[in-house]
Amino acid sequence: MKTYIPKPSEIERKWYLVNAEGKILGRLSSRIAQILSGKDKPTYTPHLDVGDFVVVINAEKVKVTGNKEEKKIYYWHSGYPGGLKERTYQELLDKKPQDIIRKAVRGMLPKSKLGRQMFQKLKVYAGTQHPHQAQKPEQLDL
Repeated sequence: MKTYIPKPSEIERKWYLVNAEGKILGRLSSRIAQILSGKDKPTYTPHLDVGDFVVVINAEKVKVTGNKEEKKIYYWHSGYPGGLKERTYQELLDKKPQDIIRKAVRGMLPKSKLGRQMFQKLKVYAGTQHPHQAQKPEQLDL
């Protein structure tokens, strides 16, 4: 038996369109991360990027369970002493709703060059309009 490793010319990439309206953030993000890494394909190889492109629309209408809307806090550090910054879920939803999905999916991908390469195939938009009509994305219900 030989292990099958797909050549770069054999990797087929599809485009998927996901409507985030009314979807739960964690469940949506984990499914998107699976598609980006290619784990839903029979040609999945852990050390290669064989995943597909994902376009997410209506990012501002994503839901969270429990009391996360008031209590969930996103932290980051500027790199300077005392530079710990924070923003609540509601503040982030008002300012940059697409970042909520980006941060959730990014945390579920590998922390390496491969993960950064996979993450580049994610396109998130707050409203219903997106510039990827030419790719003819396939509607995906998650």
